[in-house]
Amino acid sequence: MISDPNKPKKLSANEGIKEESNYLRGSISESLLDDSTGSIPASDAQLTKFHGTYLQDDRDKRMSLIKEKKEKAFSFMIRVRVPGGVCTPQQWIGIDDLSGKFADGTLKLTTRQAFQLHGILKRNLKQTMKEINDTLLDTLAACGDVNRNVMSPANPFESELHGQALDIAQQIHDHLTPQTSAYAEIWLDGEKTAIGESVVEPIYGKTYLPRKFKIAVALPPRNDVDVFSNCLGFVGIAEGDKIIGYNVLVGGGLGMTHGKLATFPRLADVIGFCTPEQVIQVSEEVVKIQRDHGDRSDRRHARLKYTIEDRGVEWFKEELNQRLGWSLEPTKDFYFESTTDRYGWNQDNDGHWTYGLFVEGGRLRGKAKAAVRQIAQDIDCEFRLTANQNLVIARVTTISKMAIEKILHKFEVTDSLSLSALRLNSISCTALPTCSLALAESERYLPTLIDELDDMIDKLGLRDESIAIRSTGCPNGCGRPYLGEIGLVGKSPGKYNLYLGAGLDGMRLNKLYRPAIPHEEIISELRPVLEDFSKNRFESERFGDFCIRKDYVKETTQGTDFHD
Repeated sequence: MISDPNKPKKLSANEGIKEESNYLRGSISESLLDDSTGSIPASDAQLTKFHGTYLQDDRDKRMSLIKEKKEKAFSFMIRVRVPGGVCTPQQWIGIDDLSGKFADGTLKLTTRQAFQLHGILKRNLKQTMKEINDTLLDTLAACGDVNRNVMSPANPFESELHGQALDIAQQIHDHLTPQTSAYAEIWLDGEKTAIGESVVEPIYGKTYLPRKFKIAVALPPRNDVDVFSNCLGFVGIAEGDKIIGYNVLVGGGLGMTHGKLATFPRLADVIGFCTPEQVIQVSEEVVKIQRDHGDRSDRRHARLKYTIEDRGVEWFKEELNQRLGWSLEPTKDFYFESTTDRYGWNQDNDGHWTYGLFVEGGRLRGKAKAAVRQIAQDIDCEFRLTANQNLVIARVTTISKMAIEKILHKFEVTDSLSLSALRLNSISCTALPTCSLALAESERYLPTLIDELDDMIDKLGLRDESIAIRSTGCPNGCGRPYLGEIGLVGKSPGKYNLYLGAGLDGMRLNKLYRPAIPHEEIISELRPVLEDFSKNRFESERFGDFCIRKDYVKETTQGTDFHD
């Protein structure tokens, strides 16, 4: 137990903001009309997160503007919710249009199969929201203290099983979407509801959840959603061409705070099995347990993982079974091989083709962005966003396959399979210049680091060796750094904590190897480890496993052991 869950505590300020918001309305509408500033009040900035948008400022410009006694370069990030990563070519074109019309001209694919648009000015925020909804996508609950984008395997056409997994993910998403009409009122000019007459949130209640909540559906043997990092996970168990049910996982989450040993990444516990027909009820009741028992006093201690650490897994199972009115069945056997995406061309069971396009850092710009747009305009296909920040182009005929290859060649898009396996298994969060939490670079830095590492791994004969490298600008874990065989976490400008030893299957955390090292020393710290791996690994041994076997770091599966 890391804290006493029964000790009365003062509620956090955010709880008061939610309580007084009239189901997420606050004074957002009025704040948007104030053209004297590019910002909005702090209370409204907390509420707009529930609507899918964050207030940010350009930190590259911050100091010069302060010296000039000018307002910060405020703008908004909008996160577009894309359940299961499903996006039609028409929707892609619509979001692409908005990226140039109102945002900074780029598209960010996130680690939760969603879009982010950056650099939207306050005066354009409402219109951007409206036009996103015109594409039949939305942003409600893409952020905030609610269940967020539900993830599922990226290519539902890989088999009948993948389609079933996607279907259940979308059912969960629909069931847990907030019911407030505030979103339509504020952004879509919906009919206003009088104060006190708002729909009562049947699942969330008036103050929603203590913190964000994340759900993923995985299908063995590929764990491409990092299911153990989620608050709630479902692992599909198949017999033949049918998923007979799902193992239920609870209590995953990767965020922590530097210097706060009571905060740590945690892998979810497998607590039982349910049928597909029971998944929605299980999802609702797990969310309600966190609603009723999560810590509303300390937001750094407010995730489901801490509720479970404080009260125990057995308490949680008993509470869940009691609320369900029936008990979960015993867990079914399963295993995972990797968390990686499939790249290049792969043929589905029905003869169609699927192309996995690597998107470095999840950021599409320039020629690559133009190429994808032309594919969306010209080719009859379907798009899927992956949890590893990449893009899947699916349902492609043999004739269309040739047309896509011509488009990629025309725009000089690098063949994904020509890249090193290290680069293909890289993830980076946005970090600077827009994220207010970033302590160091991530998205702008990791490609340069991999350039240097590629020179080394080529010489060591490791170019085709899948090694997961993940980078974040702060310890909150948006890029899932604690599940990287090599993990980089920003500590201060130009300095990173270096972690090693996670499992490529997503079932083991990494461990601190070197603290607060300057970026110039990362290569020299990794070189002897990679050289040793090249010379002394066992056949088919993965890098993370090797780091454990050779005692570079200790094996870590329990979050409470992370800081040992």
